[in-house]
Amino acid sequence: MDLLRHKQKASSDGFLDDQFLIAMPAMKDDRFARTVIYVCAHSEEGAMGIIINQAQPLRFPDLLVQLGIVEESQAIRLPAVARDMPVRNGGPVDRSRGFVLHSDDYVVESSLPVSDEVCLTATVDILRAISVGEGPRQALMALGYSGWGAGQLEQEIAENGWLTCPANAELLFDADIDHKYERILASIGIDPARLSEQAGHA
Repeated sequence: MDLLRHKQKASSDGFLDDQFLIAMPAMKDDRFARTVIYVCAHSEEGAMGIIINQAQPLRFPDLLVQLGIVEESQAIRLPAVARDMPVRNGGPVDRSRGFVLHSDDYVVESSLPVSDEVCLTATVDILRAISVGEGPRQALMALGYSGWGAGQLEQEIAENGWLTCPANAELLFDADIDHKYERILASIGIDPARLSEQAGHA
């Protein structure tokens, strides 16, 4: 997770912070088939991102109970935003650890800005805030993350594993997990049914 501390701003330097990675048909790793990943940090040292379109069977209220943030008897009294928040599978690395991507109206000392609009917080403070209705306006909770070593993501893109495009906060945060892959492709003018294995960047 040192990547986050050394995070560089995405610009013409070719780094992909605040971009979506969209899995192509050529993706060789089944764990990432039809996934969309939001890139939180990318530098010469590697990359880190969160899968945003794979749901976990675990519900957010259950997670709060497991972590001792709320009593089981209190879970029913949670604000709707906490009761209805899906928990996502962020990736195969560190799957017991929680990460919250969220709008920049909520910032604590441990929050890391990914873009002008999006922050990443991986401490329990934000879960407590969400549980009492004092969290960010928009938030996405995931367990685990996706990581790449130096040059690995660039290699996968060169091999046609991923298509990249600028992230869109509305598509990032909305709760329609099942159709996110198709909708993000449609937002850049691509029909998933016609996805070829040709390399390309939107």
